[in-house]
Amino acid sequence: MNTPHFGAQRRQLMQHSLAGLAGLALAGTAGAQTAAPATARKPSRNTDTVRLCWGHGGLPMIARLRGEFEKTLARDGIKVQWVGPFPNHAPSLQAVTGGSADFAFGGSTTPALAAMLAGSPLVFAQFAVVEPRSTSIIARDGSGIEHVRDLVGKSVAVNRSGLGEFLLVAALEKYGIERSKVRFVYLNPPDAGPAFSQGKVDAWSMWSPGVDIARVEYKAHDIFVEGRELDFLIDFNSYVTSRKFAEENADIVRAVNAAYAAEGQWISGHTREAETLSQKESGYSDAARDAQIRLQRRWEFHSVNDERFLREFQKAADWLAARSVLPQKVQVKDYLARL
Repeated sequence: MNTPHFGAQRRQLMQHSLAGLAGLALAGTAGAQTAAPATARKPSRNTDTVRLCWGHGGLPMIARLRGEFEKTLARDGIKVQWVGPFPNHAPSLQAVTGGSADFAFGGSTTPALAAMLAGSPLVFAQFAVVEPRSTSIIARDGSGIEHVRDLVGKSVAVNRSGLGEFLLVAALEKYGIERSKVRFVYLNPPDAGPAFSQGKVDAWSMWSPGVDIARVEYKAHDIFVEGRELDFLIDFNSYVTSRKFAEENADIVRAVNAAYAAEGQWISGHTREAETLSQKESGYSDAARDAQIRLQRRWEFHSVNDERFLREFQKAADWLAARSVLPQKVQVKDYLARL
């Protein structure tokens, strides 16, 4: 497998993409690893409430529906307010930057790093890796699109400055296809799904679990799968808060981290129950639910003090910066909550 090579067209893409992310700043291993022990730092708190973003299909949604998360935090005298739903990570980052939420919804590290570099006062509180990773570019059955090369002259729905857009660029450059030969259609997931199903776009670059549902609901197939066709992970799930909130409420951040890790453990051991909850909230078919159950997803959490994970994250950040996905090299340790 060859590593994708990013060139001048990638720099042009990111100049455009990061202009949008700059607005965020202006708007204000098998087995789980949880956050550092409470003795790592003296507990502090200036509030008894934490406001958490959630989106359809994510772990925070399961935590919100199941109710154990709130009970766990209540034992520590912490109240939970859910804010959402958010369609993708960028607007939840903006909510934290703007002060209407305390934690983003557990999305991609790449737009989070870009927002941080653009000046948003954000820090990572915890990370997660979900296996198997099924983020992919899909096309409808019978469309004649069976390979990335078949996208020439076609349209692909992507979320601007997000994982969908980055994955499409990586796929095109891996197979030596100029970006100008494919039409990028910038849509958030709630609009991209209907556009894809109605044939208004030819393909869709999307993450789990939305892409897994779409394969079944819209009779689609993979043409490029992140976990299979990229040499190493360049993007991770991340739980992001503001630097100020982390400094003033370290014990709340640790409690939220631990509760999310416990929720991930529960999901890993109760796939059918978790996917049934998700189905009831999101309203997709039994067939789509069963396809998700068959994946048997496993959640692994990594704290901001996990040196081995941070080396992998730094490697990914260096890879992104070298290809101008990020505007400059970044030391990920500069953007970690002190826990």
